Amino acid sequence: MKFMLKKLVVIDPIELLFWIFRRNEKDVVNLYNALSDVMRLSTGGDMLNFGYWNEKTKEPIQAQIELCDIFGRLAELQTAKKVVDVGCGFCAPSIQWKSQYSFLEITCLNINFNQLKSSLEIINEPLGNLNGNSLDGIHLLNATSTFIPLPNESVDRVLALESVHHMKSLRLFFSESKRILKKDGILALTIPIVNKEIMPIIKWGILSMTWSSEHYSMDYVKSSITDCGFSILEMKKIGQMVYEPLVKYYIDNRNSIRNKILSKYPSYVEKILFKSLLKMKHVSDANVIDYLLIKCKSEER
Repeated sequence: MKFMLKKLVVIDPIELLFWIFRRNEKDVVNLYNALSDVMRLSTGGDMLNFGYWNEKTKEPIQAQIELCDIFGRLAELQTAKKVVDVGCGFCAPSIQWKSQYSFLEITCLNINFNQLKSSLEIINEPLGNLNGNSLDGIHLLNATSTFIPLPNESVDRVLALESVHHMKSLRLFFSESKRILKKDGILALTIPIVNKEIMPIIKWGILSMTWSSEHYSMDYVKSSITDCGFSILEMKKIGQMVYEPLVKYYIDNRNSIRNKILSKYPSYVEKILFKSLLKMKHVSDANVIDYLLIKCKSEER
């Protein structure tokens, strides 16, 4: 049985189970193909991160831009030249970084071909051949994070903004990052984590449907980084500035957000999202989940 949504958006219940329990690269692609427009409709932008919320933040897109700004400073983009944005989504963060640091050459790497294609359409460029196509210093590359088709020691920064939690093998990604980074290069990432002993996925309840990813602990992330030859220069928990204010915004503005979502999705999608956000707030309040900013440097080879 398949549920046909408006504008040809389809959710297959069998695929939904794969997203939740199997979570391989194909499942992640299908998840984002089906549901990324929920976030775009909710925020009015093309970024797909949770955002960083402070006392001046009034709407999600401001929080998303702020997180990208914080992340750019963390990664020391002002001293970089060649950058790889791994799991780039619709390239909105890279476009922001390019506007701030015009000298950057950014390779937007994404296993999701549809998102790369849409990123070209967003900025009104001809489609052409995605691999190697350049947009004022932004290059699009359809590839996986565990086999990056770039030469050894060829980039200054590897960036992974809220994409690492979808990777089945952190060590493969970190090893590839070390390979392509120059000896003084920086790996920077943000990642949702669990603080407590990882619960069986069934105990996540409805949150498992919208946070369909690996649930890594901080200790596991740290050990994976160091085992692959990186030293951690900075690590910071910012969950209180991410989850709870995001949920509060949704609750306060649910009617208007729901109407936007219903323009493309049936009502049950919004109901699942709302209940998932409430669950997210609950596990955040209970200190079960958090959110990390991490900066690493490759140790001497």
